[in-house]
Parts: sequence; C-alpha cells; structure tokens
Amino acid sequence: MSSNPTTGSTGQWPPRRPSKRSKLRNGTFIDPSTGERSRRNFTLRRPPASAADNSESVAASPTAGFLREPLLDRTRAAGRRVKDGVDRFLTWLNSPMGRGVLKCTLAYTIASLATFLSPLSNFLGKPDGKHVVATITVYFHPARTAGSMVEAVLIATVAVFYAELVSILSMCTSVLFGGVWGMVGLAHVLVLVVFIGGGFGFMGWVKQKMNNPLVNVGSTLASLAIIGVVTKETAVLTNVFSNQKIVQIFKMLIMGITTTTAVNLLVWRVSAVVLLRESMKKASSSLGDMLAMITSGFLSGLEDDLLSSQFTTAASAYKSVYPQMTKNLREAKFERYFLGQEKIYALERAIVKSMETLAQSIGGLRSAANTQFGLLKESATGIPSGMLSPATSPLSPTLARSSSGTLKSGQDRFLALAAIDEASEESTADEGRIQLRNESASEARVTREPSFRTPSDIFDLFIALLGPSMKSLAYTLSEVLRDPTFGSAPDYQITINDHFRPSLTDALGLFNAARRDALQELYRTIELGRTRPDKIQADFEEVAAACGHFSFSLQTFGEEMQKYLDVLDDLKHSSEHDTRSWHWLRWWRRGHSHGRAISALPYHDSAERESLIKPIKKTAMPKGIPDSIIQRRDTYSWQAAPESSRVVASFSQRLLRVLRRLGRDDVRFGIKVGIGATLWAMFAFIPQTRDAYQHWRGEWGLLSFMIVCSMTVGASNTTGWSRFVGTLIGATASAVNWSLSQGNALGLIVLGYLVVFWSFWMIVVRGKAPLGRMTILAYNVSTLYAYSLSQKVEDDDDDEGGVNPLIIEIVRHRFIAVTVGILWGLIVCRLVWPISARKKFKEGVSVLYLQMGLIWKRGPLAILLRSDCSRSYLKSGEQAALQKYASRLEAMRNSAVSEFELRGPFPYDQTGRLMRCTNRILDAFYAMSLVTQRRGQLTEGERALLVFTAEERRELCDRICHVFQVLASSIMLEYPLTDAIPSVTGARDRLLGKIFQFRKENAATGNAPNASNGASASDNWALPLQVAVEERDYALLYAYALVTGQVAEELRTVAKELEGLFGVLNDEALLLQ
Repeated sequence: MSSNPTTGSTGQWPPRRPSKRSKLRNGTFIDPSTGERSRRNFTLRRPPASAADNSESVAASPTAGFLREPLLDRTRAAGRRVKDGVDRFLTWLNSPMGRGVLKCTLAYTIASLATFLSPLSNFLGKPDGKHVVATITVYFHPARTAGSMVEAVLIATVAVFYAELVSILSMCTSVLFGGVWGMVGLAHVLVLVVFIGGGFGFMGWVKQKMNNPLVNVGSTLASLAIIGVVTKETAVLTNVFSNQKIVQIFKMLIMGITTTTAVNLLVWRVSAVVLLRESMKKASSSLGDMLAMITSGFLSGLEDDLLSSQFTTAASAYKSVYPQMTKNLREAKFERYFLGQEKIYALERAIVKSMETLAQSIGGLRSAANTQFGLLKESATGIPSGMLSPATSPLSPTLARSSSGTLKSGQDRFLALAAIDEASEESTADEGRIQLRNESASEARVTREPSFRTPSDIFDLFIALLGPSMKSLAYTLSEVLRDPTFGSAPDYQITINDHFRPSLTDALGLFNAARRDALQELYRTIELGRTRPDKIQADFEEVAAACGHFSFSLQTFGEEMQKYLDVLDDLKHSSEHDTRSWHWLRWWRRGHSHGRAISALPYHDSAERESLIKPIKKTAMPKGIPDSIIQRRDTYSWQAAPESSRVVASFSQRLLRVLRRLGRDDVRFGIKVGIGATLWAMFAFIPQTRDAYQHWRGEWGLLSFMIVCSMTVGASNTTGWSRFVGTLIGATASAVNWSLSQGNALGLIVLGYLVVFWSFWMIVVRGKAPLGRMTILAYNVSTLYAYSLSQKVEDDDDDEGGVNPLIIEIVRHRFIAVTVGILWGLIVCRLVWPISARKKFKEGVSVLYLQMGLIWKRGPLAILLRSDCSRSYLKSGEQAALQKYASRLEAMRNSAVSEFELRGPFPYDQTGRLMRCTNRILDAFYAMSLVTQRRGQLTEGERALLVFTAEERRELCDRICHVFQVLASSIMLEYPLTDAIPSVTGARDRLLGKIFQFRKENAATGNAPNASNGASASDNWALPLQVAVEERDYALLYAYALVTGQVAEELRTVAKELEGLFGVLNDEALLLQ
C-alpha cells in the first residue's frame, strides 16, 4: 500500500508528524512448510494474476475486416470457430457437470426401454403407465454422490413400501365395505377421507417436518404410485380386489431405482468424501485469504483491504462453499456409515465444526479491526479540545468528552494514519538489514518519546512494537490455511505437513512473547503521560485497548488453528489405520455410543456439554414466536382470575393445548394438503363426474397439486410457475418429436435424448430442478404414453386414438390437467391456512433480536465476577445457533420475494441491509466473547474496576437490551418508531465517566476507591483496602466499551432502516380515530 496523502491544510494544529511506520521492519517468522525461522522480506498479499494471458482475450472485433477477407478465408475462419466450439463442448462434457448430465441421460434412455423394448414391456404387464420407470430416473437422477444415492435408495424404499401399503389397504377397504357389505358410498368416503386425505396429508406433514429435497422427491414418487392405483384404475371404484396394477407399480419402482443406482455407481462414480475434502480445501483457502487481508488492513490502519474486491471475493467464496461443505458432510455420512468408517466421519465432522469456529474467529477479528478503523475516524474528525491550547482547562469527562462516544461515521480516513508499505519479495537481504537498523533506531527514538499528541500515535507505537510479530504470525497462519492439506484431485488424500504443528506452536510462542512485551511498553508509555487531561488519557487508553483487543483475537485464532491441526492429525492417523465398525446398526444403544464418540473430540469437553445449547437442526425452519411466549400468552388470563372455576380452567387449558398442537405449521400444512387432495380426488368417485375425470386425466392434476404444494406461499408460486413452463415446453417437444418420428421407437429414443439432455442440463448445471423435471414429466406422460397406446395396451383410451394415438389430444388433456392442478394447489396454499414467508421472516428477525438482547443482558463482564472467570456470557453452541438461525432467515427472505401482496413487493434490498447489520452484531458478540473467555483469573485491579462500575455496566446492558426489544417490537408489529428511542451513548458515557472517577481517586490515594461507592448489592465482593491498579487493568473495560459502541452503531443503522420502511412517529401524530 502507498502512504496516505498529506493534508493540504497549512494551519493544522497540532501539526502532523511523519508516520513512524511508513515502512514496517521485518520480524522473525516461521515458515510453516519447513519450520525454519527467517527474517526475509515477505508480504501478506497474494501475487497478482499475470496479465500475460489477457493478451489473447484482447482481440480484434470478430467482424473487423470480415467483409474484406476472401471467401476461402472466411470459410476457414468459420470452420475454426465451429471446431473451437466443438472442442469447448467436448471439454465441458468431460467436466463433472457434463458427466452428470450424460449419466442422467443414459439412465433415462435405459429406463425408457421399459416402454420401447417389447420384452421389458411385456414383463411389466398390459396396463399402461410404464413411463413411470423413466420418471423415477428423473426424480432420483444419478448425477449425485454415492452417499446421496444411498440416502435416495433408502427414501425410495420407504416411499415404495408406503405406497404399496396405502394401495392395498384402500383396495381392501373398498372390497370389504362396498363388495361384501354393499355400502358403496361409505366405502368411497372412507377411501377418500382415510387413504387420500389421510395418506396424502401424512406425506405433506413429512415433507414439512423433514424439509429435505430427497424426501420431497420420495413423496412425489409415493403420490404417483398411490394415484395410479386408487383414482386411475377401476378396481377401487368398482369394489374389486386386483393386484395387477399393484404388482406392475412395484416392478416399475424396482426397475427405476435399480437403473439409476447402477448408473450412479458404475459410470463415473462421485464420492461425497472427495467432494467434502475439496470443499474443505476451498473453505480453508478462503479463510486464509480473509485472515491475511484483515491483518494487513489493521497494520495499515486503512479499510481498503477489507473493502477491496479481493476480500469481497474471498468472503463470497467461503459463503458459497460453506453450504456445499455441510451438504457434502451429510452425504459423506452415508458413505462412511455404509463402509463402517464411523470414527473417520466423526473426525471429518469435527473438522467442519473447527472451520465453523475459525470462521467465527474471522468475524471477531474483523470486528476488532473495525474498532480500530472507527477510532481512527474519530481522531480524523477533529483534535480533542484539550489539545487546542495549552491554557485550555480539562472539562468533566461525562460532559466534555466528545471522542469517546459511540463510533461515528468519520471523515476522510486518509488523514488518520499513514499506511504501511510492505516490502516486496524481491528486496535484497542488504536492503532488509539496512531497513531493520533504521527501523530499530526509529523504534528506540519512539520509546524514548512518550508524549503523544493524537490517538493515532498510540497505533504508531503499537505497530512499531508488535507489527512485525503480528504480520509474521498472520503469515504463518494464512500459509497453513492456504496449503492444500487434502492434496490434489481426484482423491484429495491427506497430505498435512508434519512441520505445521511445531511451526504454529513456535509462531504463537514468538507472538505471545512479543505481545506481552509490546503491551507492557505501551502501557508503561501511557503511564508516563498521567499529567494529561482525563478525557485525552481515556482516548489513548481506548486506542490501547483496541490494539490489545485485536492482538488477543489474533492469538485466539492461532489457538483455534492448533485445535484444527490436531483434528487433522487424528484424521490422518485414523485414515492410515482404518478399522471397520457398524455400531450405528445397534440403534437401541445409539445414545451411549453417541456420547462416547462425542467425548473423544477436542471440541466437546464435559464442561461444555453441561451448558451446551441445543443445536438448530439443519432442516429446521424459523418457527417464529417461541413456545414459551405462546404458553404464557395462553395462560395469563386464567392466572389473573384465580376465583374462576378450576374445572372450566383445566378443561379450557387442555383443549387449548390440543388446538395449539393441531395449529402447528407442520400439522396445518399436512391437514390442508389432505383436504385439497380429497376435494380433487372426489371427482373420480362421484358417478356424475367420473367420466370427465378420466377423460381429462385428472390424476395428473392431482399429482401437480402434490408437487406444487409447498410450505410457504412464495415457494408454491415458484414451483407452480416452473411446473407450468416445464409442462408447456415438454408438451410442445412431445408433439414435435412424435410428428417427426411418426411413432417410430428408434426415432423417439434419439429425439427424446435431445429433450432430456437439455432438461438435465437445466437440473444439474443451472440448478432449475422444478423446470427440468416438469419438462421431462410432461414429455413422458405424452410421448411414452402415446407409444404405449400404439402397442395395444389394456386401457380405455379410445378418446385419444387408441392404437393410432392422437398426439395433440393427448398433449392437450395433460396440459389442461396439469394447469388446473397447479391453480388448485396455489389456491389451497393461498386460502387455506397460508404460511407466508414474509411473516416467517418478520417473526424470525424479531425473535432473533429479542434473543440477542437477552444474551447481552447477562452482562459479558458481570458473569466473569459471578463465575470467577469459569463461564462466558455466550454459552457453548449459542453463537453457532444464532448464526445458523440468521442463515435460515436469509433463505426465508429469498423465498419471500416470490410472494405477491396488494401492499407491494417484498422490500428485498432493505431487509438485506438489515440482515448484514445483524451479522455484524453477531460478529461483535463473538468478539466480546473472545475478550472474556480464556482468562485464567481476574487481577485485583480488574476486579476492583468491575465492582466499582457494576451499576453503570448493568444500566448499559439493560439499555442495549431495551433497544433490542424496541426494534424487535417494531419489526413484529410493523409499527413506526418514535424519535425517542433510548440512547446507548449516554449510558456508555456514564460508564466511561465512572472509569475516569476510579482513575482520579486511584491516582489521588494510590489505591482502589471504596468499592461501596459503585458496587451493587448483587456484587458483594470483599476487596482489600489496598489494591494496586495498573494501566493494563483498564483494557478489559475499554474493550467492553468499544464493542458496545460497535453494537450501538449497528443498532442505530437498523433503526434507520426501520424508519425508512415503517416511518417515524412525531409528537404531532394523531392516532386516536
């Protein structure tokens, strides 16, 4: 980085002196690959990509000179372009995505032979519907990992069993009540209510409860099988038991599942373990890049590194690879368990958890760096009043101190601090030694000049003392993360360098020693300036606390890295000494075995398990209002009327609890799916509508209804539109292909290959699974069905041409049935207990803010006193739960975009800014936990300070909790805020004023002030009369004040966003109408 430009003002007072760290001296760093110590020049930045390759991309316009070229040259150029296009296409086909598309088309082509090949068609029997074999390969396509295929087979097996069970029981019920007892009407009602309504409703409940794409596919498969037996065939309708269709569907399901599984495992098999390690490799590299740029930004004093495109790219890369890593971990679990490698899976899961912790530490490190940037912006807004003139008298700390408030936006940050010019890698050794001697001499002069004029001078001294060691440690950590620990493709074998662990230990040892010496020197220098006014001394100590805060966060990151390397070593050892076990089959001892497996991991000790927060399920959706609040809301009226009848109260409460259980989102969703399916399927049982149902192929409308029905209105809208467009494309392709091939099997296979190739490209490459699936499904039910008719199957389909299929009629019937089914699904989802993603998002954000306020109310520092540094205000697993909940809200926000309301579109951009503020608050929460955790014990000075400021800290925690609650209420009710939101700045300034009072009394008496002056009754600590307080004891309080300032600033930003959304109430507003 280049140095900051100097200001053009000539009358600046005090005049800026040159930065002491325009060049950062070299420090001893550990090369992680060799373990050697070195003092050569290095940089934290990655070398820029070579621009040599860009010359090829800068070519002349493709049309330049085209008209002037001879015809032969133009022909050759066109041939070269065609050849290049073919080469690129062949290269893509050999890529993982291309191979996946080829596998899917191969499986579909093989499965379609059940319709086109006579022996296979005869094996399935005379009834039509043999296209279901090909349909199965679409829903359970083979372009997935082996672990995902194992899961898909398990789910498909359960779906087949469930479909067969419902089909057999419905037929038995129809025969018993209709055929034996002669109650045909009652038999049809029972089939509709129990097996259609209850069976489909149960599948809807499972879909919502599991929230798993494969479970959704399995429910579609089961629905297809049940519909084919119960509503399409005449056996149930005529009260006759016939197993012909049941057996055929069972054969088709087995053939389809076997085909897709064989293609998945035998053709270009993809391992979830390999993908997991590849995603771990990418995530580790992204974390290393972010660590290097955050540290570089702190050393330079500029936000440029954190605002650069490189940092945005690294952060986006981790954000995109993390969901893929968790998905691969889930799929790898099936592979490991199937092969008896349970212990290896447990270690791989521990590595993912370790990476999550490292990512949280990166967030805390960034929050600490933002603290520095905020303080530098403060110092850039103006010089403290006490520095303007020697005759200026110091004012009261709580009244006159302007630069200790909540962090301001600041002016030009380039006025604050000169940046570091990192020496290039090409610098010679002699230049490095000369620079080292010059910097050492400069550092010596700095340490002999303790009088500072601005807070940025504190940063200059701190970076001069600790900057080289900080840069060296960051280099070691980032290089370890960037190193390809899992080797190269395709196996990604563990190739961890044996020097990493000792190198990191040495680097941490050097950094800890340098950090200790640097902080001692820093506070010794500040101690020499006690003659400064209190407000200026406080500014300096805030800056010193920010320096210590960042250095401690970097040290914590290094310690987490040691744990990460420990788990990697364990994984390497377990992989080399693989022992098979299948303990998971002993399901009756699952709890005991799970406990033993967890306790062996370094991230789950007994102390953590005692306060472990129950993790949020990977498949869980934000519930919104918690059960505890609902329960209190349901009971407070009875508790307020103790004279009421106990019998009535007890009965009312029991009934209300039952209704609340039935009113859960998953239960209501299942009920409305069952109601919608029953109302649609009843037209197949009513004699007056049965013929119309058969003629217009109502079974496909019922299947469309089941597919479209999603948890939220937005998801239903998205699926319904994709279903409609896919059906239109598939029906058109079916008509065109049939006309071109004239019903020839070979022609249909070739033309169908092109259709499904495009469809699977949409599914696998573009990620538009609903559109691709619906296209193939519409093509199947038209083309393959028409070919089945031409082969004289047993079906009453004379209205569609019989052995001479009328493809236009077939396509028209399916398209209309599917379209009406989509509309019916949208109507049910919208009118019957609609579950709005907007409402879920609103309630989820409100509850998240309420939870964060309650967590902060615990008192990050008060809990240190109460537990004697044995506990943190963030319980184990709580930070991960908060961040996971926030990510669920992000998914809900994306779903809410598709919901239409008369009030207008969903405010996507505004809520996006709100969620970014929320994530920064969560980073600040974690940064505060880093400040308070791993403290062996409080010093006597820290304990005295905490007791003396207990009342002010309690007031500040209550005020922040109050602001969280006000914002949560505004979000929940969508009410405008007032311009009288409680201010955190005043309470924070009172805390700082209390610290100044402590400092004054301590300086006057030489010991700690009387604890009774500030201690609350709850903090009843017996302090000695004489307590020696050092400058370093103030760091804990000032770090707390800095993080509090960050939280307050983000809350103020959230309030501004809510004011933009809901407005502001002033004192002239007339509300009573």
